[in-house]
Amino acid sequence: MAYIPPHKRHSKDSEMPTPTPEFLVPQFKRNVQLRAPKSNADRSGKIIYSNYAINRWFALGLDDGNGDTSDAHLKPVSVEFIERKTGEKPVILVKSNFDKENNEVKGCPWSSIAEKVLPDLLSSFEIARAETENLDLKEVKPGMVARFGKILFHGSPSVNLESVRKDCVTETTLRNLKRSFYTSLPASYTANIMANVAPKIGVDFTEVKDTYHVKLSDTTRPDSTISCKCSVVDFKRLQLYKVELNPVRDMVVDISCPDMDLDLRLMLCHKRILTSPTEDEIQCIRNLIDSAVLDPDVKGGLRWPLGKASSGNRFNVVGVWHTMATAYQNSSLRLKEQEVETNVISNMLKDTLSLIWQHFLRCEPFLT
Repeated sequence: MAYIPPHKRHSKDSEMPTPTPEFLVPQFKRNVQLRAPKSNADRSGKIIYSNYAINRWFALGLDDGNGDTSDAHLKPVSVEFIERKTGEKPVILVKSNFDKENNEVKGCPWSSIAEKVLPDLLSSFEIARAETENLDLKEVKPGMVARFGKILFHGSPSVNLESVRKDCVTETTLRNLKRSFYTSLPASYTANIMANVAPKIGVDFTEVKDTYHVKLSDTTRPDSTISCKCSVVDFKRLQLYKVELNPVRDMVVDISCPDMDLDLRLMLCHKRILTSPTEDEIQCIRNLIDSAVLDPDVKGGLRWPLGKASSGNRFNVVGVWHTMATAYQNSSLRLKEQEVETNVISNMLKDTLSLIWQHFLRCEPFLT
């Protein structure tokens, strides 16, 4: 048989007709899995995206006619770990003559956000719910999360950040840039929320949780990590009280808000409880937790003696951090899943976004 160069070879797949949308839909429903492929997994155990995850960004008031865009521009800011990695400062979207006291946005910005986010939210939730039912995953907790911070834009080998800064700022140009969401807010922001915002919006203090989070890799689940939540008991020992598989992100929508001090991230995620673990699995995990030593001088507040950060040739510690979480709630901010119509969900989303817009997106300057 004559030799055929690789670039002239034809795959058998090329002889097949192009699949139609009608063909793809049922195939998608059969083949999609909750466990994300390796390309979607951060092997450090931090972030996992579902196969069908939606990831979007838009800038409020930039191209939609709901704001004055003439003074919108990109401002370089100092973020040390990013500068070390990329060799240049990231930029944020700001307005030149931003007046916090007299700033007004045309229309209802929270309604604009809700209208753009709602279709993705409903679609992601329905797919996630269908797949959990198909796979009989009863111990799954879906939830929506709002985070506040600043969207940082980065250059890339194909896009020069300096040239973008000199151009007219539009959503089209910004979409060509890499992005990250920066959430290291000053302590004064949290203090203001607790002292002033919480009483104003009518939420009540419920509890303070002092939690150590330990992330474990599992050789039998290469695309997942195990999250162990631990509390401190007598004699400075850790007590394991919850074991979950890592959260899976179904939807991430980042919203640049140049008329405010902070930007917004909305996420739909689901958590999977580790069901029916064997006695050997639990014992291996407990051995790792029991071996931990509390040490405030190390990252995450925990360290392991040499050779003790793995157990049973199966579990390995891949991450650890310490949180002090203060929880507040009221009747409208702690919701249970129920069958409701789309317009009811839309109104609830608008009400929540209105509260966020008016109370959670103000902050003193912290990126310079």
